[in-house]
Amino acid sequence: MHLGRTTLSKFLIQQVREHHAEEGAGLAALLVDIAAAVKAISAMTAKGALAGILGSLESQNVQGETQKKLDVLSDRAFINTFQLGGLVAGLASEENDDPIAVEPRPAGADFLTLFDPLDGSSNIDVNVSVGSIFSVVRAPKGKPSLQDYLVPGDQQLAAGYAIYGPSTMLVLTVGQGTHGFTLDREVGNFILTHPNIQIPAATSEFAINTSNERFWEPPVQRYVEECKAGKTGVRGRDFNMRWIASMVADVHRILMRGGVFMYPKDTKDPSKPGRLRLMYEANPMSMVIEQAGGAASTGRGRILEVKPEQIHQRIPVIVGSREEVERVAKYHDEYDKGEDKAYSSPLFKERSLFQS
Repeated sequence: MHLGRTTLSKFLIQQVREHHAEEGAGLAALLVDIAAAVKAISAMTAKGALAGILGSLESQNVQGETQKKLDVLSDRAFINTFQLGGLVAGLASEENDDPIAVEPRPAGADFLTLFDPLDGSSNIDVNVSVGSIFSVVRAPKGKPSLQDYLVPGDQQLAAGYAIYGPSTMLVLTVGQGTHGFTLDREVGNFILTHPNIQIPAATSEFAINTSNERFWEPPVQRYVEECKAGKTGVRGRDFNMRWIASMVADVHRILMRGGVFMYPKDTKDPSKPGRLRLMYEANPMSMVIEQAGGAASTGRGRILEVKPEQIHQRIPVIVGSREEVERVAKYHDEYDKGEDKAYSSPLFKERSLFQS
């Protein structure tokens, strides 16, 4: 493949032919359809206030979150693309209560799609990068049921995300590496610009929302305290902290230069064991990360091996450079066994007891 000259279509034809003979050209065609939806959303985000699409609506999604105008428009862009494309038997979106069956089912509709149409929508009105996340799994022979969507992440056929920043990029995997494409707006094509992305195994950057520190479990408190201690602590080197409040933007940075992104389990809302959605965010991003040589964990297990129980299920997420993800997982294991190492914290003692 020629860097800067290979289009997304040409790349996918080769990838699918070599590695997904069972799915034939359908999977490649579906990913091209997804790219078309991404182009439409990219055009809307680029216009911003000029298009009258900023601001919030009075409606809420199934998660109880206030919807942005662009949330709804992006969701509709994906739904229309999938319903008209003739390649999916059903689809599930973060913005909708239940999966949507495509009826009548088109001949050759061999796939189900799951997607977050606009990740990081709290950033829309302040002109910070947002994105879209998608996952593709096999459809059953008959009419899809809810259980057909609830497959572990290691059964995904393809996954990826789009990031709408200074340039629009589409990053995806079909199980043979992670590859990045940049939208050439003049010709309207996605062009291969980042083949075989590899995340450095080691890093000195971490991304986490420290405003939630008082709600974290002790293993996460321990890890972050060690990073903040830098050269003066057990890590022996300084770390930088980053936080964009958009999973797509934070993960994209990690793919480009390494790092670890954490949205761990906390006690802020006991009804939610994690903040991010397994089916729409954690699974597809974990596949992208692992195919780039990184790791993806809940802190207590590999994300892609989690058996889903609900379509809008939330889980803890720790993804990025392998060495750091494994360290955080090790701290969870030591904590669960009662073997965790004591550390000094301004607020907490070992095992999260408040200092007197």
